[in-house]
Amino acid sequence: MRQKQEKHISASVAGITAIELLAGHTRLSRQQLKTAMTNGAVWLETGRGIRRIRRAKKVLQAGERLHLYYDSKIQSQQPEPAELVADQGEYSVWNKPAGMYSQGSKWGDHCSIVRWAEQHLEPGRTARLVHRLDRAASGLILLAHNRQTARAFSSMFEQRVISKHYRALVEGDLSRIELPFTINTPVQDKAAESVIIEADYDQDEHTTTLMIDLKTGRKHQIRRHLSGAGHPLVGDRLYGTGDTGRDLQLKAVYLGFECPLTGLTRTYTLD
Repeated sequence: MRQKQEKHISASVAGITAIELLAGHTRLSRQQLKTAMTNGAVWLETGRGIRRIRRAKKVLQAGERLHLYYDSKIQSQQPEPAELVADQGEYSVWNKPAGMYSQGSKWGDHCSIVRWAEQHLEPGRTARLVHRLDRAASGLILLAHNRQTARAFSSMFEQRVISKHYRALVEGDLSRIELPFTINTPVQDKAAESVIIEADYDQDEHTTTLMIDLKTGRKHQIRRHLSGAGHPLVGDRLYGTGDTGRDLQLKAVYLGFECPLTGLTRTYTLD
């Protein structure tokens, strides 16, 4: 049975550990609590702010407050492994699998690419998200490892000077369109532009493989644009024609930019 609970507990005296305070106010076992902490579902609030706390034996001060967000379904999830494509020290590029989140929530972050990178990079570093991929999508995602680099890449994405190409498999025949073909229907009342630069029709499957140059990065932009055009993505259970029995057929396959640290042109491609 799924368990879901929130607890907000203040330390009344100094010297108690985080695991002791949690164990005294929940029915969860100590092992469940330790796993929840490791998975990013426990937060520590102090006079300096609020942050995740992962160390069970952290000694608390009087007045400090723990926030537990426990969901057994989330805690039981196991992420598929992400692949490191390139480690440039101050940033890295990964191949995110479908099903992995870009970032965590208050309920945990162990299934996110950010946490995966922090746990698997050598040497270990803090990871910062500078753009996103849908959970259901896969492919190339860029992470920064300090604030300065994160700001630089965030600015580059806002200025649209980073090239992003996606491979998408859609229902129906789109091979007769004149390329490049631009879809610029607003998404959530914001300007959005997707440019189809390749189209390969499979007559047997009655599907078309597209290469899309994503000019803006609105939420579910490609999925919304193609569904609105009458050719939803294969496997799109949100904007498509129903459960096709296949995962979402959308993959980020190309990133290209001028490195903000060296000025060199960097390109990353997946087959």
